[in-house]
Amino acid sequence: MADAKIKIGAFLLEWDTEKEKINRRKHGISFETAGRIFLDANRIEYYDIMHSTGEDRFVTIGMVDGLLSVVYTERENDILRLISARKATEKERRAYERGIL
Repeated sequence: MADAKIKIGAFLLEWDTEKEKINRRKHGISFETAGRIFLDANRIEYYDIMHSTGEDRFVTIGMVDGLLSVVYTERENDILRLISARKATEKERRAYERGIL
């Protein structure tokens, strides 16, 4: 498993490069682009209880070239590991709009 790491703002992000290739093919979004979601001061985040079986997972909804939904987990040393990124659903869009209005 090859990992990529970048720093975006105050955030150190990492991801599995093979997982990113799959995500890019499926959703058309690179993890480097998705990582910019953490620069959106209006982003909303919540704990993903349904998918946090082996590790704690969080969902962030925010603006990056349109509204995205990004799933990540926290690693040691304050590293955020990106798991998936896709366009936000209509339900997520409404939640985001309520969160910033």
